[in-house]
Amino acid sequence: MLTEKELERYDRQIRIFGIEGQEKLKKSKVAVVGVGGLGSPVAYYLAAAGVNLLLIDEQLPELSNLNRQILHWEEDLGKNPKPLSAKWKLERFNSDIKIGTFVGRLTRENIEEVLKDVDVIVDCLDNFETRYLLDEFAHKRGIPLVHGAVESLYGQVTTIIPGKTKSLKEIFPVPPKKKEKFPILGATAGVIGTIQAAEVIKLLTGKGEVLANKLLIVDLMHNSFEVIDLED
Repeated sequence: MLTEKELERYDRQIRIFGIEGQEKLKKSKVAVVGVGGLGSPVAYYLAAAGVNLLLIDEQLPELSNLNRQILHWEEDLGKNPKPLSAKWKLERFNSDIKIGTFVGRLTRENIEEVLKDVDVIVDCLDNFETRYLLDEFAHKRGIPLVHGAVESLYGQVTTIIPGKTKSLKEIFPVPPKKKEKFPILGATAGVIGTIQAAEVIKLLTGKGEVLANKLLIVDLMHNSFEVIDLED
């Protein structure tokens, strides 16, 4: 049941998804794995929509993060782990949602416990080792996984639905080599993260078409958006 405050706060999106859709968002819990360049806009817009969150990361914010990781401020540098840094801001942004945190790295030993009660997983990582682990867990538990990745002014998004789409490992059988440092414009992470958040909201409400068996390629350098059909 939505409160009067919630009916007013979410009025503009209730006009899209209806009260039933908003109630689904209110009851949901989404894991944002990686609270950096992608995780920041994902968490912001899911919090804005009234979604309960589980924020997962092992790192402390660094000065070089601040061009894109908008949930972290100068006062957090070297002090507050990214999940705790983000939680503090988001609780003051939307006090009606529940925000859990896990400070650490997901492993085969802990993933079952950490992600035991989430409805959707959002991949905001920068390495395929952990992405494959998320993919494996998502298929084991039948949980949708929204993948996003960025570099420079380029990005990609796809939504994995166990039993209905190809797995992340099937789409990317050979992972690219992990770079210690790669170029990235903050606005690129903002665009891709916002699309990921929209995918999550569509999954939870059942409204709209998600990027199932489709890979969206975004090229902001040349203002190009292309959707690749992965079923071909």
